[in-house]
Amino acid sequence: MERVFARREVLGAAAAIGAAALLGPAAGAARAASPKNWPTRIPLPNGFQPEGITIGRSPYAWFGSIADGDVYRASLATGRGRVAVEGLGAGRSVIGLKIDRQERRLFLSGGFSREIRVADVRSGKIDALFTVGAEGSMVNDVVLTPEAAWFTDSFRPQLYRLALDRHGEPAREVVTVALGGEWEQGTDFTANGIERTPDGSALLVVNTVVEGGSLMRVDPRDGTARRVDLGDLAIPFGDGLLLLGRHLYIVQQQLNQVDVVRLNAAGTRGTPIARITDPRFRIPTTAAAWGDRIHLPNARFDVPPTPDTEYDAVAVDRV
Repeated sequence: MERVFARREVLGAAAAIGAAALLGPAAGAARAASPKNWPTRIPLPNGFQPEGITIGRSPYAWFGSIADGDVYRASLATGRGRVAVEGLGAGRSVIGLKIDRQERRLFLSGGFSREIRVADVRSGKIDALFTVGAEGSMVNDVVLTPEAAWFTDSFRPQLYRLALDRHGEPAREVVTVALGGEWEQGTDFTANGIERTPDGSALLVVNTVVEGGSLMRVDPRDGTARRVDLGDLAIPFGDGLLLLGRHLYIVQQQLNQVDVVRLNAAGTRGTPIARITDPRFRIPTTAAAWGDRIHLPNARFDVPPTPDTEYDAVAVDRV
């Protein structure tokens, strides 16, 4: 694995969310070292077509399948796993996914099916299903905050907000939040990964159109977007986002690299501090952390997907 440290200086919803700390503190995995004998590669089922990954408090990674919407659960200690949530079939993918803090529910982005699904971790059953957007919408990525699950739509200038009560129970309907301000919607794929700012006051969303690829800070109250100043860092292939403290990991899939940025608390500007590359990267898309490792599924978008295509996830050291 190669690390290139950058020496750069930075130049220069909903009404129900409280104004003091809109989204709460940013979540971060414990920094304790992962045991050295734990594998740094997790094989996934042939033909699985992974895209998203999530890891909770326990040492298990959950992966979503573009092919048929299966969710695969793998032990970080052994690398072995099984299908924990049966998919709904071809055309009903799981793209992004997140597990809640209680490790009771999985929130699933359904891609072009336009579905938002909530699965029970123990039973593997889908407890709630919502159809959002309009024809051509794509529900791509998701982030959890103390009060809501937020989802991106890659083909329409809007986010979807699924409110959560104090027990983490989802609401019975999804609210659409239009994106405005400096948001630019392209004629094709635009919004990608989503995260929170370090102080929890706003959302961070990858926009593939603004200046050839930018990070946008979105006010969850009204959808107003402003470009985040990342100095001279470009993110033309920005995909998944992972926030650990003030370090934001930006997965740039086609470039086979992860750029690490140190953000200010409000998430209005950031300083690039490192670039992670690895010869095992085969178009990684998203990232999740456990201990001192970052785990990334290889989507292999550069090869035709077949039932026999091999897929895996790899682990690299955390910055």
